[in-house]
Amino acid sequence: MSTVAPSFQPGDILTRAEIRKELGGSPQGGICPSVEKKTVVLYSDIKSGEQYGYHDGWRREEDRLGPIFEYTGAGTEGDQTFTGATGTGNAAILQHTLDDRTLHVFIGHGKVPGTGIRTHRYIGAFEVDHERPYVIRQARDKSQQDRDVIVFRLRPLGIYQRSESDVIPPVAQTNVRFVQSGTRRRPEAPARLRESWERDRSAARATYRREQIAAEFGDVLTNRQHRVGRLEVQVRGMEEAMEATLYDQSERTIYEPADSNSRQALRDALMQLMDLRMHLSRIENGMPIRCMVLAPGIPSEDTRQLLTEYGVGIVYRNANGDFSELPGEGQNPPADGVPSRFPCANCPSRSI
Repeated sequence: MSTVAPSFQPGDILTRAEIRKELGGSPQGGICPSVEKKTVVLYSDIKSGEQYGYHDGWRREEDRLGPIFEYTGAGTEGDQTFTGATGTGNAAILQHTLDDRTLHVFIGHGKVPGTGIRTHRYIGAFEVDHERPYVIRQARDKSQQDRDVIVFRLRPLGIYQRSESDVIPPVAQTNVRFVQSGTRRRPEAPARLRESWERDRSAARATYRREQIAAEFGDVLTNRQHRVGRLEVQVRGMEEAMEATLYDQSERTIYEPADSNSRQALRDALMQLMDLRMHLSRIENGMPIRCMVLAPGIPSEDTRQLLTEYGVGIVYRNANGDFSELPGEGQNPPADGVPSRFPCANCPSRSI
């Protein structure tokens, strides 16, 4: 990937004309790709974003790979996509590595004294997260209608500026939203990028596989007349929204997809389920649910025993390409609270 090294440094205040001189891009808009400069310049206006229900900025806590800056895609009305007039900018961010471009992020700062010319503070050079390039969240559009927005997860390249004012604030209270499938579908990444994920063994491909199996099993449940979709969970005191990729509202069941049958992949799915179950059990009156791992094949006996210890069932793709379930005796949602523990991991499977 080409890395443009501008003469200015993170923290410097510049006008768009000064930025364009070195990094290219258009004179307006939030996402500005440049073929000549091999860049995608991103402009963030935190105050403007808040009126649409989202907030760009640094996540307060770093993960095992370091800091993350969240940047919301283009489109102020309707679901955001990777196609169309506004979607092309979102696609430029997502496939910037394929296009040999570097991302550069600026945050709105103020105006040049005595003029109406806006200024922007340089945050640094970035790339999309290799493991999970983006997440989908709900927000309001300019007509105050619920819609899906694309939130890119950006990793800094080299030095960067992180101010407290740029950190995403925690939410004031826990909030759970159910977004039903069919009312809107997750935006599909550009074809050439999907082809790239199929060819390589990157972590982004793993995310792609998880989304694929969740979508396929979601279609199975929908065909059975179940109300399925995803859950978005905003936890009081945390700035990061959690997500249950596939939720069957009809049977109050969360399915967490795994990209492989490896012990690590299934443990990651288990931890996500435990995290969600803990927070959902703490909301007012609790939220009765059961938890299931959605696997691309039947897990090993050892892994099934591990899931059993935590009261988690298994749905897996069988040899015929269909889905089968290893049910657990403790997997029926109780009247209140969280499911009981220790379901039967050795019960005979059944096709779904």
